Amino acid sequence: MLKLVGKASEIRRDEKIMKNEKTEFNLEDLNQKIFVQDEILALAKENSPRLLSKFRLVEPDFFSKLSAIQPDLKNSELVFCIYLKLNLTTKEVATYTFVTPKAIQNRKNRLRKKLSIASDMDIYKWFNDL
Repeated sequence: MLKLVGKASEIRRDEKIMKNEKTEFNLEDLNQKIFVQDEILALAKENSPRLLSKFRLVEPDFFSKLSAIQPDLKNSELVFCIYLKLNLTTKEVATYTFVTPKAIQNRKNRLRKKLSIASDMDIYKWFNDL
């Protein structure tokens, strides 16, 4: 009987250790994701040509889903899709890409047509649901 009680307390102790390790692992994973997200946002703000390749590494499913909908998207359109996926406002995208907000609004409208996004659908929600 004492062996059983000892074994039960040993199991509980092991479970606590495993739970703590799991929490630490999740925090490390979360910190890594935050770091990558910050890096991608910095590349977007710099209008860096590395943005597309970095985002492809982090979100490969995003591009395969976009390609399934419209396989003829140009790299510049894919980069614009990244800006929308990052929930950057029209004004922010205009600032980062050195164009007017009106030009960005026109790009959004052309992209809506190309991807068959309904005009009453929030384009940011559409990209986040993709």
